[in-house]
Amino acid sequence: MLKKSILKGRGAQGNIHNRFFELSHELRDDFLEFCAKEGEEVDQNKTQYLPVFPKTIVNKVASPDVGMAYSMNMYQGCEHGCIYCYARNSHEFWGFSAGLDFERRILIKKEASKLLEAFIKRKKWKAYPIVMSGNTDCYQPAEQKFEITRRCLEVFLKYKHPVGIITKNALILRDLDLLKQLAKDNLISVNISITSLSEVTRRILEPRTTTIKKRLETVRILSANGIPVNVMLAPIIPSINSHEILSLAKSVSDAGALSIAHTIVRLNGAIGEIFTDWIQKTLPDRADKVLHQIEECHGGTLNDSRFGQRMRGEGEIAKQINDLVKLARLKYFKGKSMPKLNTMLHEYYKDDQLSLF
Repeated sequence: MLKKSILKGRGAQGNIHNRFFELSHELRDDFLEFCAKEGEEVDQNKTQYLPVFPKTIVNKVASPDVGMAYSMNMYQGCEHGCIYCYARNSHEFWGFSAGLDFERRILIKKEASKLLEAFIKRKKWKAYPIVMSGNTDCYQPAEQKFEITRRCLEVFLKYKHPVGIITKNALILRDLDLLKQLAKDNLISVNISITSLSEVTRRILEPRTTTIKKRLETVRILSANGIPVNVMLAPIIPSINSHEILSLAKSVSDAGALSIAHTIVRLNGAIGEIFTDWIQKTLPDRADKVLHQIEECHGGTLNDSRFGQRMRGEGEIAKQINDLVKLARLKYFKGKSMPKLNTMLHEYYKDDQLSLF
């Protein structure tokens, strides 16, 4: 049963100390936000959009555990408010808290498409899939206002460059016209995150995300239009969504997904404190059980930074989760696979030569 004192409409229940600051500090909002639904009290702090001006936009991904070599993020921070999000820690580098600041102070890179175009036009650049976004969702609510992701897709299409997308927002369907054109040349793959089939679970884990029904519909529409979709059952959290693995796999396969991927939750950096505070307020009856089971998956700690181990965990609980995912693949994805993206066309379009014809 939910405690009445929890902050609804947000994931984190407050801000925590930024590890890069010697002294704690307090940041204040000047505006109120009204987003109450069905009479519920919600967080009264309005989301702020703050422009930033980086010199580059494409990042080389060094981690061997992540299925991408290059990524780009047009937004820092994410209004979706997923309580488990590993990207929360990155907000500390900008001088903000990994807690509520991550959800309500969104940094906007308005020049992202220009930076991307300059990057992929470099003479020495050989086309390799670039993923939007490796850190925060490129179709989070801010995208509806700023349309930075759409402009970047237009650049990828113009130069016939392969691109991957990671999102949990149905807003991606707004850009179906561009996605279909990219798919004609096998230049696009989409990864949709679906962590539960329960709206109750979705609302507390990911308070400002697209509903499960809409996400399954998104998988169905993208797949029907020839756009390959992988569904990320991530993260799997023991005793919260771990019992849903087979039903999730069947549902997304029926919707047209070609594959699934998963991770076992790990609460690195500041996220351990944020998640612990959240679960003690939101699910107090099972808080200790969940936290202890997460620790069992990571050698007795909430965090695990070991490459090759951190995403899959260890111990009996982790083995059960990983075995269930293997079974799900055998049962629901036999004969299915994601296609390899086309990297051959970009070289001919890089210098705008074909635009003359």
